[in-house]
Amino acid sequence: MDHASKNAAVSPVANPLRQLSLDRLRERTSMKWRTYPADVLPLWVAEMDVPLAEPVARAVHDAMERGDTGYPAGTDYAEALADFAARRWDWDGLAVGHTAIVPDVMLGIVEMLKLVSGPGDPVVVNCPVYPPFYQFVRNDNRPVVEAPLSKEGRIDFTALAAAFRDAAGRGGRAVYLLCSPHNPTGTVHTAAELEEVARLARHHGVRVVIDEIHAPIVAEGARFVPYLSVPGGADGLSLMSASKAWNLAGLKAALAVAGPAAADDLARLPEEVGHGPSHLGVIAHTAALRQGGAWLDALLAGLDENRRLLDELLGDRLPAVRHRPGQATYLAWLDCRGLGLGDDPAAVFLERGRVALSRGADFGPGGAGFVRLNLATSPEILTEAVRRMASAVKA
Repeated sequence: MDHASKNAAVSPVANPLRQLSLDRLRERTSMKWRTYPADVLPLWVAEMDVPLAEPVARAVHDAMERGDTGYPAGTDYAEALADFAARRWDWDGLAVGHTAIVPDVMLGIVEMLKLVSGPGDPVVVNCPVYPPFYQFVRNDNRPVVEAPLSKEGRIDFTALAAAFRDAAGRGGRAVYLLCSPHNPTGTVHTAAELEEVARLARHHGVRVVIDEIHAPIVAEGARFVPYLSVPGGADGLSLMSASKAWNLAGLKAALAVAGPAAADDLARLPEEVGHGPSHLGVIAHTAALRQGGAWLDALLAGLDENRRLLDELLGDRLPAVRHRPGQATYLAWLDCRGLGLGDDPAAVFLERGRVALSRGADFGPGGAGFVRLNLATSPEILTEAVRRMASAVKA
């Protein structure tokens, strides 16, 4: 099903990525725009250069007018996510009664790890991977066991089985922290791949916790499959949120979703965890999922255009950079090893080109010589960023 047909009855929305000028964006006070000097183009952290979707802005505005700024309550968020999952992913299996509100996805992951394992128990990840996977897991006193991705950026099941054996051999209760869709590669795991994950995890006695925050942001022609929907995935614990797809990181909220066989685990989540999310965040995320479909469709179409544009720009200006357009997320994983810039090309692009990108080495083994570029910006800014990167190489 293509992006537009999913909300055919709703009036089209203009491409959100084309609506804000650079001067307007520089008025923002968030991390993306205040970490570097004003002469730097920031294409690093996962914030999008878009206006707030109108239904979300209206819902937050109405809440402020009501003075509705207390603690979160109820199941509106979970009900909205269940409806969204049925529409977008043809998944009717998200049980509202098997969900819990958590402050955000990463803090939710930490709480899920506590439910199914203990301090010192190993956590398996597919590297290179989102840096907070390392930071949060290690800060919770758990060792990381790495299962490197294949050269194509997909799950390498030989490596995964070896990591599961390693983790199981350390004693305790091992957990596999799966990133789906994968950040930074943009890989969308297939149903067959997820079924094999479930089979291997069951065979080795490993529990699966899944970060599915990028699930709504899938390119044309790709299909997101919820892990809890695949055979064998019933004991998984998923973390989902509207924050990435609608640019709501500053309105914190997420949902933990348990498969049928993990419902008892989720029921042991301490009550105080649910006090951490923002009530305004829950309101905003609920509005996004219920009423933000047309806006999301416009964003997805704009991201498809930017993926094609980035590929053309790199081919013209930086042909030595190897790039496989991602199937999901708004993040591009660029192999810059052919440029001869060493293990940290992001430092060169920043110093010589005044473009801020994410350091590949921060994503773990397999990341040295890479950068992650945030393409959720205007075509003009994306074009200027690549021009600057090319000038940095020539400098």
